[in-house]
Amino acid sequence: MEMEEDADGIHFGAFTDNKLAGVVSLFQSGTSFQFRKLAVDAAIQKAGIGSSLLAYITKYAEESGGTRIWCNARIDAIGFYLKLGFVETEDRFSKNGIDYVIMEKMLTPPLNLQESR
Repeated sequence: MEMEEDADGIHFGAFTDNKLAGVVSLFQSGTSFQFRKLAVDAAIQKAGIGSSLLAYITKYAEESGGTRIWCNARIDAIGFYLKLGFVETEDRFSKNGIDYVIMEKMLTPPLNLQESR
């Protein structure tokens, strides 16, 4: 699903046996990074691919000076994000009949980036 603002993001993919297994898009606004469209091939979900993608983009955000990474999480995915150190905010909304909550994780950029700010 391509959106106009996708040109402003960085897009990551995970591969298994040279086949695309998962994707996620990352968008930066100052020191805040939002990820969107995290998806893993249904045939290989629960194999740690989504967790690995999130670990990778979290490290990328930290190394890029990020202080926060967040997403609009489906309500049924809250447990997944909690296990990865995200916390629920009080911000909830519905879109197209699906309920969401904003989940976030505070980051600590590398010391050399913190000192140069």
